[in-house]
Amino acid sequence: MLLSVAVAGVALAVSTAVPLLGPLLVALVIGVAVANTPGVSRHVVGTAPRLDKLLLRGGIVLLGLKIAVGDVLALGVSGIVVVLATVVTTYAVTQVVGRALGLERSLVTLVAAGFSICGAAAIAAVESSIRARPKDVALAVALVTVFGTVMIGAVPALGHVLGLTDEQTAIWAGASIHEVAQVIAAASLIGAGGATVLAAATTVKLARVALLAPVQVVSARMCRSADATRRGPLVPLFLLGFLAAVVVRSTGVLPPSVLDVAGTLTTVLLSAAMFGLGTGIVARHLWPVPARALLLATISTLVAASVALALVTLLV
Repeated sequence: MLLSVAVAGVALAVSTAVPLLGPLLVALVIGVAVANTPGVSRHVVGTAPRLDKLLLRGGIVLLGLKIAVGDVLALGVSGIVVVLATVVTTYAVTQVVGRALGLERSLVTLVAAGFSICGAAAIAAVESSIRARPKDVALAVALVTVFGTVMIGAVPALGHVLGLTDEQTAIWAGASIHEVAQVIAAASLIGAGGATVLAAATTVKLARVALLAPVQVVSARMCRSADATRRGPLVPLFLLGFLAAVVVRSTGVLPPSVLDVAGTLTTVLLSAAMFGLGTGIVARHLWPVPARALLLATISTLVAASVALALVTLLV
């Protein structure tokens, strides 16, 4: 526990200094490095799998405190349509293309969830239900980080070239970029930036995060039907906790100071869990990156970006 939390603190510090490096990715990389260091690996590899799951599920529950139903409804019909259509289309197309490419069902499902919802957090949440291989989780996290990072600069630049308003570009960023932190970084590059642009982009992104629950259920059902040996509840308790946290956040009873602390704790827990996941990964299994996985990530990103752009242009 102490080691995992310490690594999470280091990951948070690194991501603060280098915003393009998300804390979950940094923690995962540290875990892989430790697991592949002779003389050290035997002390950490596979030593606390139950703790890793507990940290992950606690982080997912607290993630719900970032979402207020009132904020999502404030997007209006057009904003909600943009979010729903982008998420559903990205998830569905990624699944279809992944199968056509002959990739493992678990890897395809992780990529579909991560690219359509909220990056590494969605991948970690879905992984706990479909029991994917650690190397598939690591590959999916790496892909969603790289492609999301590219979009940080691409979306604001293209929004300017296409003549979109700052509001339209902000909504496009929130609806298409993978990680919450990446959306915030992109919003700072849109026009003059400012609180209005940041609020629009972040609210749209959190509306996508709110869809984590149904996507997780759909992913678990799909993988269960594909593999009869998989067991476990269709709707795990931590997902019900996530929904309960959304309800609590929506009541407005929690002061901003509590929400700020909860936000930091969420990042720490998820980062600690990703460190634990990284300790079970053999580095040589990740390289070279499969060309088909890169193609799938490219298509998934293009679908999310193009669908969101088309809807923003038509509806916003």
